[in-house]
Amino acid sequence: MKIEESFTVGQDADAVWQAFQDVPGLAACLPGAELLGRTDAGAYRGKVTAKLGPMSATFEGEATVEADAGSRTGTVAGKGVDRRGGSQGRVQMVYTIVPVEEGARVDVVADVTLSGAAAQFGRTGLIKEMSRRLIDEFVQCLEAKLAAETPEEAAAVEATEVHGISLFLSSLWVTIARWFRRLLGRS
Repeated sequence: MKIEESFTVGQDADAVWQAFQDVPGLAACLPGAELLGRTDAGAYRGKVTAKLGPMSATFEGEATVEADAGSRTGTVAGKGVDRRGGSQGRVQMVYTIVPVEEGARVDVVADVTLSGAAAQFGRTGLIKEMSRRLIDEFVQCLEAKLAAETPEEAAAVEATEVHGISLFLSSLWVTIARWFRRLLGRS
């Protein structure tokens, strides 16, 4: 499944670029993510917990991160396994940071592959809607980190806990409403 998102951060592009180079700091702004360390090869080890309504999955795995300061682009390639539920996930993501009048726009293109029980949510469009909501939370956290007056204050800023049921239900509602709008538009 392909996910394309853009969001604006109210800070200059250089500050946003620097924040994206601090992988542990950035991981702290990703709801449900926990960085566990690095491998000998330099990949990041971590886990991401996703609560999708009645289902909960904790994907443990690795990701490699590469960045090109000249073009302000970066790539993330990750894979993980939910040992309890038998699901697997892979992500190939490219991000670009572009200066805009309001600060910096971040364009993200991700190719997400899910298998096992988690794959059923990808077919319904819920994953895309939930990704939009999680990005909103990520941006709020990132802006708070960038606005902090000291490095200690910035380090203390973390993503809020993801409330799976409310996130699932609100995402489901938006998905159903879109479906009805399309259905009524065809009549």
